[in-house]
Amino acid sequence: MEKGKNQKPVDPDKVNEEALPESAAVHRSGYVAIIGEPNAGKSTLMNSLLGSRISITTHKPQTTRHQIIGIHSDEDSQIIFLDTPGVLTPKYELQNAMMKFVERARSDADLILLIVDGTRPAELPEVRELLQNIQIPVLLVINKMDLITRDAAETLADRVREQINTVETRYLSALTGEGVPELLQAVKERLEPGPPYYPKDMLSEQPVRFFAAELIREQIFLQFHEEIPYSCTVEVIRYEEREDMHVITAEVIVNRKSQKGMLIGKGGQAIRKLGTESRKRLEEFTGQKVYLDLHVKVREKWREQENWVRNLGYQ
Repeated sequence: MEKGKNQKPVDPDKVNEEALPESAAVHRSGYVAIIGEPNAGKSTLMNSLLGSRISITTHKPQTTRHQIIGIHSDEDSQIIFLDTPGVLTPKYELQNAMMKFVERARSDADLILLIVDGTRPAELPEVRELLQNIQIPVLLVINKMDLITRDAAETLADRVREQINTVETRYLSALTGEGVPELLQAVKERLEPGPPYYPKDMLSEQPVRFFAAELIREQIFLQFHEEIPYSCTVEVIRYEEREDMHVITAEVIVNRKSQKGMLIGKGGQAIRKLGTESRKRLEEFTGQKVYLDLHVKVREKWREQENWVRNLGYQ
């Protein structure tokens, strides 16, 4: 994605030394997975590392459901960050699919950033199991330094290192940006020499319609409570880029019939507010006027059914 345009990755087998900047003595590249418990700040960190907001973020856990690819490029490096869902024990098929995204990112990565919420105890049974016996280096990141003392953070880091082998520890606040440039430099130094895998002006490989669905789903998390956000997904049925505006038709899929009325609200107030706020975010994201047509559809127990989970893009 470059300013809303989807592009194909560069074939690394076809990249030669001429593709590298002349001024760069050594060009480094690689895949870096951001892994941690739900609500540890993984998506906020990736957005901060990229200097661009491509992962949706809310105060609720399990906001991220996919593996989100974010590409950071400069003259002498290209880092492909893999933002992942929070590590948990799956309770239904959607969460099984989410954990497969995490496992795939772990396997694809050249380096893992283990991000830990500095305000919570370091009880990491699922993360510990995920990372046991792996040969990929793990860089520990203690997040939310704006909320804790350095002494408390170092004590927490010691507890994490007792459970998981790590090669380095960094302390930062993904929200304020404190320590993020230093982390980016540390990541770059740990990558092997190699060519860029994508065009240097590319920010993500996911298409614009994917981000449109994500931005609508973000508003569902922000505007609705309890089980509703976790029972919904969004499917973009139509995305048309006209000269004067982007025209989008999307369906909000709910897990039970009773949830449809909650999404629509009395006199349609809830769905109108959802549409209005989603449209604002879409216009900020695309830099264009947006016409958004939202509908609510019922797919009974879609979260529990493998075929529905797969058909709705979680694969």
